[in-house]
Amino acid sequence: MSETLRAAATVANPVIPGFHPDPSVCRVGNDYYLVCSSFEYFPAIPVFHSRDLVHWTQLGNALDRPSQLGLTAATLSSGGIYAPTLRHHDGRFWLIVTNVTEGGGNVLFTATDPAGPWSDPVRLPGVPGIDPDLAWDENGTCWCTSAGGGQVRIDPYTGEALEPPRKVWAGTSGAMAPEAPHLYRIGAYWYLLIAEGGTERGHSVSIARGRTPDGPFEPCPDNPVLTHRGTHHPVQNTGHADLVQGPDGSWWMVLLGVRPRGGTPGWHVLGRETFLAPVKWVDDWPVVDEVPSALPAPAWPLVPGPAEEVRDDFDLSELRPRWISVRDRPAEYCTTKERSGHLTLRARGDSLDEPDVVFVGRRQEHLSCRVRALIDPAEGRGGLAVRLDEEHHYEIEAAEGEVRVLSRVGPLRSVVASRSVPTGPVVLRLQVSDAPPKGPRTGPDILTLGIEERDGTFTSLGELDGRYLSTEVAGGFTGRVIGLYAAAGTVHFDWFDYEPLVP
Repeated sequence: MSETLRAAATVANPVIPGFHPDPSVCRVGNDYYLVCSSFEYFPAIPVFHSRDLVHWTQLGNALDRPSQLGLTAATLSSGGIYAPTLRHHDGRFWLIVTNVTEGGGNVLFTATDPAGPWSDPVRLPGVPGIDPDLAWDENGTCWCTSAGGGQVRIDPYTGEALEPPRKVWAGTSGAMAPEAPHLYRIGAYWYLLIAEGGTERGHSVSIARGRTPDGPFEPCPDNPVLTHRGTHHPVQNTGHADLVQGPDGSWWMVLLGVRPRGGTPGWHVLGRETFLAPVKWVDDWPVVDEVPSALPAPAWPLVPGPAEEVRDDFDLSELRPRWISVRDRPAEYCTTKERSGHLTLRARGDSLDEPDVVFVGRRQEHLSCRVRALIDPAEGRGGLAVRLDEEHHYEIEAAEGEVRVLSRVGPLRSVVASRSVPTGPVVLRLQVSDAPPKGPRTGPDILTLGIEERDGTFTSLGELDGRYLSTEVAGGFTGRVIGLYAAAGTVHFDWFDYEPLVP
């Protein structure tokens, strides 16, 4: 371990940037594992590993088979997989989650290795509500607590509810949307941690405690124990937290937050990200001062994982775990096996507006970045896109002899620019950069779309305002995903570059 890492005064926050909301964490020995919501994307529920709570490496996705989740064209954007809880008990990992789609509900998965494979779902018809949590008492009883559904003892192996659900704590008086419950035994008390205030600017973390897992629960006199509402802090919407203990006995909180930018009202484009904050205990209550943008380094040595490669040459038989698609990804429409060293996409719709679009992307994780891809459109039409949902996306699209910049904002779809290009493969490029200042009307960023000429120079074909691909405009619970798509026929991609320019 380098002395530089040992002496680091601060580390970057968020610890998992980009669209990684609703984090849940557990510790097993010297290892930490974390999962996040994935909504309409497949494969679902990214699984991360860390040795220091700061550096996280994605191991895979818990739900990587259609039999595990079954998202269909009827699944709306920002529907699908909500708010998982990850726990380790009796030698196995347990993952409980809400599938917000027809025939979904609350479901439970298990694995002996968090990298997978994970089981098919155990359905929980006796557990109502969303955001379910699991906790075991000293007798081995499994307690399931959910938002809007209360608390019920269950058999986690069969999914059977052992009693009707009961209400345990509705949160602080008057606060909207009590959700994201997590139940813990810490010292002499059982603690029930929740989020309140909605997942927007009023988001907060509150807590109560009792002597038994089913209460009665006494609320903390200083609730909320964490919120950034009503402040100018660069991190907002803080909430949906989970607690974990460090190797030195210290306590930490993982939670979601956003980084709004620009003028009024501020726009966040990356989605809700995973942040880390230190926790102190005072009179048996947790105290969290704030979620710092630069995090004080933990007292133990930092253990960075492998650096992420800028380029993906599509030289593996399967896509790397960071690649996600909309609702499903059948092999007949998406493969790295048809043409060696290429990703091949085959269209089944005619644009990104289609619910069954063939799209393969990765989360935008940096406020500024440069993305490039080499496409061969000889057999079809497709390109490079940045997507928030079906009604909010920009793309640069190539067909044989032509490149177009397209924009979809709400009901309006526009061809922003087009130009002729020589036949054959072409390098498409997207760059995200700071917006020029316009006072309170300054947007979060500008997206520049264009092509790289054969002599290596860049030609911009269009500059688009990033605010229209933000949650404040589009709504929903996700963030930007940048990737590749086929709109007609078959297209082949030789490589894809994602290069961060600033954090």
